[in-house]
Amino acid sequence: MRQAASVGPVRADLPCSNLAHGFAGCAGEDKLVLRRAHRPGVAIVSAYNDMLSAHQPLREFPDWIKESVRQAGGVAQFAGGVPAMCDGITQGRAGMELSLFSREVIAMSTGIALSHEMFDGALLLGVCDKIVPGLLIGALSFGHLPTILVPAGPMASGLPNSEKSRIRQLYAEGKASREDLLEAEAASYHSPGTCTFYGTANSNQLVVEAMGLHLPGASFVPPGTPLRKALTEHAGRRVVELADEGHMLAEVVDERSVVNGVIALLATGGSTNHTLHLVAIAAAAGIRLTWDDFNDLSAVVPLLASVYPNGSADINHFQAAGGVQFLVSTLLEAGLLHRDVRTVAGEGLDHYRMEPVLEDGELTWREGPSHSLDEQVLRPASKPLSADGGLRMVQGNLGRAVIKVSAVAERHREVTAPARVFTDQRSFTEAFRAGELDRDVVVVLRQQGPQANGMPELHGLTPSLGVLLDRGHRVALLTDGRMSGASGKIPAAIHLTPEAATGGPLARVRDGDMISLDTRAGTLDVLVEQAELASRQPAQDGQLASGWTGTGRELFGALRAAVGPAEEGASVFSGQYAASAESLAGTVAEAGLAPGHLP
Repeated sequence: MRQAASVGPVRADLPCSNLAHGFAGCAGEDKLVLRRAHRPGVAIVSAYNDMLSAHQPLREFPDWIKESVRQAGGVAQFAGGVPAMCDGITQGRAGMELSLFSREVIAMSTGIALSHEMFDGALLLGVCDKIVPGLLIGALSFGHLPTILVPAGPMASGLPNSEKSRIRQLYAEGKASREDLLEAEAASYHSPGTCTFYGTANSNQLVVEAMGLHLPGASFVPPGTPLRKALTEHAGRRVVELADEGHMLAEVVDERSVVNGVIALLATGGSTNHTLHLVAIAAAAGIRLTWDDFNDLSAVVPLLASVYPNGSADINHFQAAGGVQFLVSTLLEAGLLHRDVRTVAGEGLDHYRMEPVLEDGELTWREGPSHSLDEQVLRPASKPLSADGGLRMVQGNLGRAVIKVSAVAERHREVTAPARVFTDQRSFTEAFRAGELDRDVVVVLRQQGPQANGMPELHGLTPSLGVLLDRGHRVALLTDGRMSGASGKIPAAIHLTPEAATGGPLARVRDGDMISLDTRAGTLDVLVEQAELASRQPAQDGQLASGWTGTGRELFGALRAAVGPAEEGASVFSGQYAASAESLAGTVAEAGLAPGHLP
């Protein structure tokens, strides 16, 4: 990456014809600056669309950024757009099977946008689930560029999450109408901005801020406010400063910042999607992060936040209680974060104890809260909600899985019950409505892994499973699919690897087999003699490649065939990263150099 970094604007090395193509669409002073090749060029890569509430505010950002970069002496160009799909809209539908693969498409789209050698810095505009990880993975291939992630902020609080959950369960039981349900959902998701529960979108924002990739305090400032605009404009000025300083993304995303991101996630009970995304992001930076690392860190990182689905508050309550600034401050004081990191705000994580404010219309930063303003929502490290981060890795004769227990009551963290096996959500719903699951049960939903059907999220199961749990049954979910930010009170062992589609033991489980899940011991087993289990033929109940069509799925067949296991980030790039790491290790060994920290 240091070798790829240029002294002065990179476009100065372009042949004249290439450079002329690069500024042909510009006018006035912007064209002159680009032509002279004396000042930085900044790429804007955006996930804007006006269908998704979280990304709709991004519409105005490029114009704000272009003007602020111009004021700083550079030129910003809209380098490319990336797709942004919503898991909330596609939930339970065929389109959900493209969701995880969209991360790889976004990474590649980011790479295309940055490939023109016109840019000396980048601003990445995105918010939700696969979008932020995809943008960051793509940008890390251009890690010699200074890069800032620019968020849009959450929508105002709507219907309380506990009430929304209650109505969803009533609807699952047939005790509320579709109109009742739609009214509740519309009152929850009601305006531009990120959904306010603590799912993957808001986990993205918190994690990348703790990694030093946002401006301090940028994550949870609402859209449509003067402060949001001021932060966006400052990101444009700041990236020009970073380009002049020779700052590099590759120097921000190192082992320390990755660990800081994991710790922030664990301390707040964030989305289990990041057991995939952070692994993939780390790999793109040449760092090997494993589920064992998550498990080991979770054992020593206290849980400090209670935000839905790990409580009743939403992300706006978290922000009001002290937000990222108090979280970083208390974790630093407890010695649980690396302070000596490089960030887009400068050297050291202490910058992220500061909160942004407007004084006489000018953006400045002041010391953040010294104490939580609501300890029901956010606690100091000295008085945690729980001594550990609530994320577990479980393993046994069925393979390895992750489970988030921060919202699971202690009495529900150990379950032994007979399996009921399904291969699609519709069959589960039909069995629930027929009363077939009104008992102790471990619901097994297989053929949901990355190679089977793209590893969709399975939020649609949550209300029905919650009903069974509330009726007093011992209930758990076991799947090679995902639950992510909606993982709540149901013990759910997810991301099981090896997945059923590749011949994993889950493909040999039958209805009635006793399944034992023990989050305290970290075990997950089917209580069948090993010889008996091995003798069974794996069930051929998955979707065949020839049947994976419709809603654009056939376009993603190559990604489905190439994707790696969940434990390696469910990435199509993981094999390439491994090959690159081996090549680098060999080069270092041949040169007789000390290997340092190689993947």
